[in-house]
Amino acid sequence: MRRCDDALVKALARTHRWKRMLQSGKVRSLNELAATETVNSSYLSGIFRLTLLAPDIVEAILDGRQPRTLPLADLMDELPVEWERQKKRFGFPPQGQNGPS
Repeated sequence: MRRCDDALVKALARTHRWKRMLQSGKVRSLNELAATETVNSSYLSGIFRLTLLAPDIVEAILDGRQPRTLPLADLMDELPVEWERQKKRFGFPPQGQNGPS
C-alpha cells in the first residue's frame, strides 16, 4: 500500500505557493518572503530548493511512491540541480523505469 509522507507533501505545497508569491511580485525576495510567512530565512532557503525537484520525483511524492527512506531533511540538503542526479541520490529509478513501490 502506498502512503503519502505528509511532511513531504506539505513542504512541496508550501514551496510552490511561495514560488508563486515571488513570481507574481507579491514579495520581492526570499528575506521578505520569510518575514511575511514568519519563518526563519535559513529554513526557507533550504526548503525552497524543493522547487528544483524533478517533476517525476514531485509526482512520486504526491502519489506516495517515494522511497520510504526519504526524509524531508535529505531533500533540503545539497540538492543536485540535474534531475538524473537527484533520482540517483534519493533512490528513484532512472528515466524510463518503473518507480519505487
